[in-house]
Amino acid sequence: MRDFVIVHVNGAAHRIAGEQLFQTLSRFLRESLAETGTKIVCEEGDCGACTVLLGKHEEGVLRYRPVNSCIQFLFQLDCTHVVTVEGLTKGGQLTPVQDAMVATHGAQCGYCTPGFVMALAGVFEETPAPVADQVRCGLTGNLCRCTGYEPIIRAALETRDQPLIEDLYPGEPILAAIREHERIPVLTSKFSKPSDLESAIAFKAEHSSTVIVQGATDVGVWRTKRQFPLDAVLSLDAIPGLREVNLEEGVLSVGGSATLAQFEEAVRDRVPELREIMDRFGSPQIRNAGTLAGNIANASPIADSLPFLFVTESAVELTGRSGTRRVAIGDFYLGYKKLDVQQDEIITRILIPLPAPGEILRLYKVSKRSHLDISTFTAGFLLRRSADRIESIRIAFGGVAPVVLRLPRTEKFLAGKQIALETFQQAGGIARTEVAPISDVRGSKEYRLRLAETILSKFYWEIEGPSPDVPQSLSPDHVHR
Repeated sequence: MRDFVIVHVNGAAHRIAGEQLFQTLSRFLRESLAETGTKIVCEEGDCGACTVLLGKHEEGVLRYRPVNSCIQFLFQLDCTHVVTVEGLTKGGQLTPVQDAMVATHGAQCGYCTPGFVMALAGVFEETPAPVADQVRCGLTGNLCRCTGYEPIIRAALETRDQPLIEDLYPGEPILAAIREHERIPVLTSKFSKPSDLESAIAFKAEHSSTVIVQGATDVGVWRTKRQFPLDAVLSLDAIPGLREVNLEEGVLSVGGSATLAQFEEAVRDRVPELREIMDRFGSPQIRNAGTLAGNIANASPIADSLPFLFVTESAVELTGRSGTRRVAIGDFYLGYKKLDVQQDEIITRILIPLPAPGEILRLYKVSKRSHLDISTFTAGFLLRRSADRIESIRIAFGGVAPVVLRLPRTEKFLAGKQIALETFQQAGGIARTEVAPISDVRGSKEYRLRLAETILSKFYWEIEGPSPDVPQSLSPDHVHR
């Protein structure tokens, strides 16, 4: 047992203990290490100015991915290697991506520049010669308000021979230090990182205020913006098996510690409709840190993964002192922010029956920004058709009630009906009666009611397409998605 964590930064090991465990990485870099190239701007994981590369031990190597250091706590970073913008420069010599940013005039005020450089370095970790679309995807989580994005994208496309982090920091010495500590549990008065599930269950059972922190993409913001108390924190990082993602007989099993990036990779080719939604609701920095279990446990009625989980009738696996049980996702939410979870239970897996061949999946997200924004309204449809008739359909809406809703009366009305615009328009009227939205900063009650109604027509147009004699005013382009 140890009462400290080991965090490597730019090749050097740092031993962290006591209250400093609860410091954010960005603050530690700037205030303790004087590594001030990492900027703090929004401090909520939204702008990307604080981006660093985080290296974790995976199958015998260190794999580096960009994360937002402003919402990563030091206790999360045990046995990892952090590379900052200073760490890309060896002996005062800029790396090619930094040189390209200068040559293409990719910076003006400079606040966002270190984050862009690190995000681009993360892109090159994945591919040595990225194309424009890959660069744009890699920069989704980075905002610039004065330079503009084209010079930055051009910098990436003109970069040649960008060294990998392995070239700058040979992995074996760092891995040797990580292996020395990674299987030793960490326990302090407020933080536990056990190496087995039984110890994790015991800690949670004994501390009523336990917060399980994996990606901290929500808790980090609560802490920096609301001073959220962290009196008992549990990490599941060292527990074998909880990061695994497996497919067996059409059911995808996602471990309780598996990141959204792992989930995204697993569904990339199998469920492209979900992959598109995931690309919109989180930046690479967020998906590399956040977990699917966290998105579920946060219990937001606008959580973007939930409509998919509801229409696939997924289940949450919970493990506690009494053993393991499974709860259907539709039964997991008892009310706003209320879950069917006992004090000693931990989410160990999410079980997702993937859409079968012949089933039609559609997912929708309405938000003020196209990418990286909180949803106003979400929806999911899973349809099985027989010729021109609806054999069965599942519908789930988010943002229209304290929890995500299935629409049983609308589903019952549609079952067996002919696939026609009039049918879905009538179903939209029924759907409107099954929801109870409120007005808030993202949209009015009436706006959400209208979305709940018209999304049925949009779904029809997407699966059927307009016929030549349909007026242009009714084409899918005129329906808000």
